[in-house]
Amino acid sequence: MSGSIGGTRAVATVFGGSGFIGRYVVKRLAQRGYIVRVAVTDPEGALFLKTAGAVGQVVPLYASVAVPALVARAVEQASVVINLVGILAERRPGDFERLQHEGAGEVARACAAAGVARLVQVSAIGADPDSPSLYASSKGRGEAAVRAAYPAATILRPSLVFGPEDQFYNRFAALARLSPVMPVIAGDSRFQPVYVGDVADAAMAALEREDARGTTYELGGPAVYRFRDILAYILKVTKRRRWLWDMPMGLARAQARLLERLPGKMLTQDQLLLLSRDNVVSEGMPGLDALGIVPTPVELIVPSYLRRFQPGGGRRDVVADIEERSVSDLPPSV
Repeated sequence: MSGSIGGTRAVATVFGGSGFIGRYVVKRLAQRGYIVRVAVTDPEGALFLKTAGAVGQVVPLYASVAVPALVARAVEQASVVINLVGILAERRPGDFERLQHEGAGEVARACAAAGVARLVQVSAIGADPDSPSLYASSKGRGEAAVRAAYPAATILRPSLVFGPEDQFYNRFAALARLSPVMPVIAGDSRFQPVYVGDVADAAMAALEREDARGTTYELGGPAVYRFRDILAYILKVTKRRRWLWDMPMGLARAQARLLERLPGKMLTQDQLLLLSRDNVVSEGMPGLDALGIVPTPVELIVPSYLRRFQPGGGRRDVVADIEERSVSDLPPSV
């Protein structure tokens, strides 16, 4: 599906479009010629996305998925809709249900009523209505609500998503810069990190491929890592020598109870439940390859944005690289 219909630009609505994954999705939609409505609760905070397209092509719009009238307005006359709304921690009790379950269902019902041609719902690996995690269970109920209202929706379940703006590799790299100890919680849990650009490409493919209708995809990168190995890799890339300490789960729970009461909620008890479970693509589930996408390795992307966490901010390496290239560019001596 292209961004024009009969010579008129088609409209794409992206709920949660100013977030980590959203900015990559919005850019790709604009490149394909869509008029992009960025449906968010903070339109001013989404103004930076206007440079992703031509003048007037990207339009931030106030719309909360918890308010049916606003959702209906946001999808009116849209050809395609992508719902990226998701949170890792609740600001108020019930936010997971309100946004990830009820909100997802509201978007799907509005799309069905408005005759939207394609709907992509971005969920998460581990989404399960019966999960003990409020995050994962609300994601699972959200998927069910989407399927009930809009059976042809494409559901994408990414594993841990990495990229320059991520809140995982960056967060632990920042911790390594400040603390002599790196706490390891459930260090044997497995993750399959997937590049944010690949997730955005998957969303585009889901809009354009007929075989993606009504299909659920699990998105993972080319390699599986234990949590402990991810932390060790972060230390290697940032050139920090730190003690990887296996924190007892009981102590981790006590710490989470304390931290989730503080602003920013660096760690919650619900996140501990997620960390304790593998987060990898299920055997037999279609993934990036089924959408024609070659997954990007962690090693190709992460070092470029973690360099700033090295001693000296990585400036010495930058200078060394420049000097090395300058020397290699010289003509051979005769």
